[in-house]
Parts: sequence; structure tokens; C-alpha cells
Amino acid sequence: MARPMPLKLPTSYSSLPLQRIALSHVPALSPTATPVILLTLNRPSKNNAFEDTMMQEIESVYTLFDLDERVKVIVFTGAGKMFCAGWDLEVGFPGGNTSKAGMGETIKEKDQEHRDSYALDIVFDKSVHTNDEYYRGGRAVLAIHHCRKPTIMAVNGHAAGIGATIQLPAAIRIASASAKIGYVFSRRGVVMEACSSYFLPRLIGFSRALHLTTTGSTYPASDPLLRELFSEIVPTPQKYLERALEIADDVAKNTSLLSSYLMKEMMYRDMGSAEGQHLLDSRLISAMYGGPDNIEGVKSFFEKRPGEFTATVEENAPSCYPWWQEVNTRSKAQVAGKSKL
Repeated sequence: MARPMPLKLPTSYSSLPLQRIALSHVPALSPTATPVILLTLNRPSKNNAFEDTMMQEIESVYTLFDLDERVKVIVFTGAGKMFCAGWDLEVGFPGGNTSKAGMGETIKEKDQEHRDSYALDIVFDKSVHTNDEYYRGGRAVLAIHHCRKPTIMAVNGHAAGIGATIQLPAAIRIASASAKIGYVFSRRGVVMEACSSYFLPRLIGFSRALHLTTTGSTYPASDPLLRELFSEIVPTPQKYLERALEIADDVAKNTSLLSSYLMKEMMYRDMGSAEGQHLLDSRLISAMYGGPDNIEGVKSFFEKRPGEFTATVEENAPSCYPWWQEVNTRSKAQVAGKSKL
């Protein structure tokens, strides 16, 4: 059974020992964690191609973001001209020798290798070892999806494969007009990965999702096939990150993260019918009435000032949370010295 991980939150995210991603405070000169954190895929010489270390680092820092009450929003982008070129084909796909150097050898893997690991221990404590040899893009996607803080994708350039699917669990996606997106699996002899067969049709509809995956082609972010995916297409490359940070600042200053998180889960973990959803949302909104963020939201409205929302899932979630049957795919974590929900 996966062990719980008591974690000590860092004073500064920008000083964490990371190799494949970079973290910045907003503003960058802040010595301590800020409400908005900028995460940058940081392999520009390889077009930010995805590989095991990058996956481990994304999963690890998102576990910290989830638990850190100082962090409100994450903006996720790529260094250089491309967002992410997909899996690093010079390394080869996990599970077989499909690297540029050679083909044909199949490597047997365990179910466990797709699922749980102590990735935080691996990244931040080099003395810890694990039998998990491979790290899937789905683990990074689920880390973003499970995080109770919203992510805003700032897509600066081309994205293919895992570079396209890692965007799907975000709350908001902003793209440069020069960006191109490719769900290229049918052109690589593989299938959809990283939970994309769950997210993509829900976000853009089955018809468009099937078109994208059947052709395996690359399309401009402004293409009609992708119009439901991106909230905004920014005309100049210089403005995409500025716009994403502007939205992040607004969310961090003016919204209840507990409300936003619960609404996301209500949509993704619905009850399957209008009647069932009516019962769920009635129960949830009743539990939220009179809570600290509801009181502050109404008070700040009448006082014509930004709200100072403080509610957390651990302390203030409705008693029926979680209302779904949880599927165990990861080790649980908690802040050192705090009890679990």
C-alpha cells in the first residue's frame, strides 16, 4: 500500500532543485511563495520534449501546490519557441526500444509502473529508490487534475502528443496565434494517452475529438476543430503570457478557491442525470451557505472591495465531499504536522 507522505513546504519555489522545469514567483523577485506561480517546461534545446524526469518534477511540485495555502493559481508554459514537442523520441517510448538509436526490444513492465510511486521522495531525496522505472504522462496530467488550485495553460508555441494532452486538465487555456496543436498518436502507431480519451471529448465534443485523432494532423490553435479548447487566442506571441498572468492575478485576488474547486468536481464527477445533479448541487450549496467564503463574498460585495477568501478543502469542505468513489492511483500527501481531511 502506498505510504502517506508528510511534506515540508518550501519557503521559495524558485530555489527548488529542478532539472527539467523551472518555477518562478510572480513577481519573480519575491523571496517567498506568491499566490501565482509560473511553471515553465525548461528543455528549450530539445523543444521541451517530455521524458521521465520532467514527469516526476511536475507531479512532485503539483503535490506541493495542492497543499500550500499560499499558492492560489499556477500558470504553465514552455521555454523557447515550442510549448512541448511531445515525448522525447530520442529516448524512445516507455515499454520498448523505440528510440532513435534502435528498435525492437520489448521491455516488460508492471501495472504499478503506470500508477503509484513516491515521486516526491525521488525528486527531493536522492537516497530513496523505487521499482517504478517508467513515468507516464498520465501521472503528470492527474497531478494537475487532482490539484485543488486552478492551472492556466499559456501555450507559447507548437504542442504535440503529451504536449497537447497535458493541457487538457487545466481550468483555462490561452494560446498564441502561432501555436499549432497535434494529437498525433495515429501517426506514431500508438493510442491516446495521459487521460486524453477522458478529457478531450468532454472539452470539445466527440466529433471534433475523433477528427483530430483519426487524422493525427497538426492544426493551428485557431482552427475550428480546436475552438472549444482555448478560451482565448492571443494575436501576438509576446502577449500570451501577459494575458495568462493577468487572468491568474484576477482569480487569485477575487475568487474562492474552494468554490472553484468544488464546481470543477461537480462538472467532472456528475451524477449522470439532471435529477441526480439537482440533488448534488442542492446539498453542496446548502453546505456552503454561511461558510467563511460565503460570508466574505457577500460582505466584500456590499463594501465594494476585493474579497479575502480563506476557506480550504481540509477545513471547510461540505461533509458530503468527496461524493464520488475515489480511484487510488497515487500516494496521499499532507503537510507535515497537519492531520488529513
